[in-house]
Amino acid sequence: MTAPTRPLTGRVALVAGATRGASRAIAVELARAGAFVYATGRSSASAGRSEIDRPETIEETGDLIAAVGDGRALVVDHLDISAVSNLVEQIESEKGRLDILVNGLFGGDIYAQFGDKLWEHNLERGLRMLRLGIDGHVITAHQVLPLMLRRPGSLLIELTDGTTEYNRSYRKDQGFFYDLVKASTERMTGALQYEMAQHGGTAIAVTPGWLRSEAMLDLFGVRADNWREALAAEPHFVISESPTFVARGIAALAEDLDRDRFGGSVVSSFELASRYNFDDVDGTRPDAWRYIVEVQDRGLPADDSGFR
Repeated sequence: MTAPTRPLTGRVALVAGATRGASRAIAVELARAGAFVYATGRSSASAGRSEIDRPETIEETGDLIAAVGDGRALVVDHLDISAVSNLVEQIESEKGRLDILVNGLFGGDIYAQFGDKLWEHNLERGLRMLRLGIDGHVITAHQVLPLMLRRPGSLLIELTDGTTEYNRSYRKDQGFFYDLVKASTERMTGALQYEMAQHGGTAIAVTPGWLRSEAMLDLFGVRADNWREALAAEPHFVISESPTFVARGIAALAEDLDRDRFGGSVVSSFELASRYNFDDVDGTRPDAWRYIVEVQDRGLPADDSGFR
């Protein structure tokens, strides 16, 4: 049997917000590829749940990492500047370097009031969404980049929702605050690419499609292995993808020495799959954002033919 390749051996990665969803899967795939992964989150078996109030814990992410590679799971609130500073000091002390940062923080969707106008939206809830989706990313990048940029070749990934084309128009169904967070991510990525490039680094925003996260599966009352039963309630869920799909794309980006071609831009999990020739766990390549534009948003019957 051929031994698995581990192209990221010797690299050190930080995946912020890795308790669940895409960020958890990304932490696992980076570890599988050989990187030492620091996975951070707020929900903990010892410290209790975060405000998101989900059962997943950062310790569980640590167990998943340990099953395929090496890393450390830590309880960190990325809105706490001193906590992030202490995290950077720990990484520097233990590893002396940081090559990859995945800014996967959010969870602000629990505060969304979909369909409400700005003046109808609870202001405290909306501002909290901005704190989680913008401030947490800014604080983390601010504290982490000085360590990352000591070596050329650093990679910063901003995890977002929506392609450039899709987010060009106001996402009225999601509302003012959600739209602002996701639009801001692309602007931050462009700014960071400009600044990091002067030190040999690269910043890229990556969007999954309709993600079969733990929360989404629970919403439809299904599991990862029987997710198609959700199609009775939401037929367009047919285009959904596992968290592993985008995770494989980010692991491939981290390996690619010519990834600067994507610098400052937003790329989808499907675009990465096309570039690096990989599939989702079911052997397909869901092109979710093209499907959403060409089928779902046009009110056509759900049919993923030609989109996988």
